Amino acid sequence: MLLRVRVTLPDRPGALGQVARTLGVAGADIVQVVVLERLGGRAVDDFTVVWPGASRVERLRVGLAAIPGVQVDGVWRAIGAPVSGGHDAELLAQVAANPVDGLGTLVDAVPGLLAADWAAAAVVPADWAARSGSAPRAVPGDEPGLSGGEPAVAYASWRSPEPLLLPEVTPLRARALIGTDQTRYAVAPFGRAGLVLMVARGEAEGLLAAGFHVTEVDRIAQLVRAAAVILGDRLDLVSVPSVISRS
Repeated sequence: MLLRVRVTLPDRPGALGQVARTLGVAGADIVQVVVLERLGGRAVDDFTVVWPGASRVERLRVGLAAIPGVQVDGVWRAIGAPVSGGHDAELLAQVAANPVDGLGTLVDAVPGLLAADWAAAAVVPADWAARSGSAPRAVPGDEPGLSGGEPAVAYASWRSPEPLLLPEVTPLRARALIGTDQTRYAVAPFGRAGLVLMVARGEAEGLLAAGFHVTEVDRIAQLVRAAAVILGDRLDLVSVPSVISRS
């Protein structure tokens, strides 16, 4: 199976090689390495590895944790290897080429770009930003949702849970957060029609994903802003969704 492994390690010569050797000894075949951050003598790296399905992932964690100065931030199943920013431009071109389905195209594609489980575009009522201490809300796909002042799903990717529980997303700004069930989220508002894009990584098979890094949140926010410019007034037509769509 394909795994994503995020580690924080000392930003010094040899540290990356030591992590790579440890992954190899544990039985992991490295497919790709992405540097997310280098700051203050520390680095945050994402490794995409092929891992033998019969082997216990705990062995991988123990081996990495034994390296001085290394911290394992998360290990989770990945759909594919991480893709570069060039794919973002390609995605936006697809949105522009078919604006009628532009929102769905964006929502379906984002999980693959960021090693996430699912994504959804939700409509947040105007008064929701004034609320505080709200609990996650179940949003059945066959109800309009907005008439009672509740958030509603405009579009959800095919791997989204059902019923879909929306986390508290106020304040409405691009940021990462953790749900009450330890699901990792990144959220970014479109800036019109109350639409917010939510991207999620959950816990599965005993594997807990890393939270969204600031660079990943920025990437999502840039995609959302660009899509909002491309789709323009079409987003205003998504104000009262009635059905959760899945591809």
